[in-house]
Amino acid sequence: MIVQLAQNLVSLKKEFAKNYSGKSQMQEVIPISTSESFQIKQQDLELLHQFATKNPIYYNSYEDVVNDTKCIVYEGDINRYWLNSIQHGSSNAPFSPTWIMSAYVAALMTKELGYFEIVDIGSGDGRIAFCAKVLDMEAYSIELDEQLVDLQKLLVTTLDFHPFCSDATTFDYTSLNLNNPAFFIGGLAQMGGVALATGVIEKIMSQEFWKQSGWVFAGTLSQKYAPDPKNEAGWGTLIESNKLHKLQTIPLPTVWTFHETDETPYIFAEPL
Repeated sequence: MIVQLAQNLVSLKKEFAKNYSGKSQMQEVIPISTSESFQIKQQDLELLHQFATKNPIYYNSYEDVVNDTKCIVYEGDINRYWLNSIQHGSSNAPFSPTWIMSAYVAALMTKELGYFEIVDIGSGDGRIAFCAKVLDMEAYSIELDEQLVDLQKLLVTTLDFHPFCSDATTFDYTSLNLNNPAFFIGGLAQMGGVALATGVIEKIMSQEFWKQSGWVFAGTLSQKYAPDPKNEAGWGTLIESNKLHKLQTIPLPTVWTFHETDETPYIFAEPL
């Protein structure tokens, strides 16, 4: 069901991208209501729309019909946040978000795999952590950039996904009392994601919850990045060297793949 939902979202994105005539720096769509293609609780959809409506990244929205699905198109600009996010000396990955709907599907898969908590590392505006809360999971958002954390604090009025302004590689994860967490790593492997993931893994590998942890990596198939010798969309070497086992890969739309043929593969893994 979740894999089909992801495929339907990719089809929606491709049709939308083909016909989009706007000039916005970023754009995405969210279905207005539950349908055969998007069998999502109406309450969940409404919360996703609330997140977009309250988020200052988006400056315009309008209704459109895409692939026979009534949607709201959200147009936005992340340049100010992107520029600020790369100014930190310890920053490993600049801010560039996944789609809100993609964050929801990824969080849904995490819940289906049996994880109870999501820790969103390099969380940007907190959309993955927010979607975890929509799905009644506990969620924590770790973000280095203070401006992005301030943005997150504007968005926790509906659901509190516990934003922390911290370097994820030095954060005290024992303070969260985690039991069965899934860690989302923000950033492509080739854009600082490996350094970020390595730092977090080294921090928690000795913790009791390590064997119960899950890991979600955003990969890329773009030829402008050097391929990893172990594949897995850039993450193969890290997965193998940390004795992780791949569970699932799901392609999902992201802001940075809007004009690309291939979507972003989200790789779900866990310790062997």
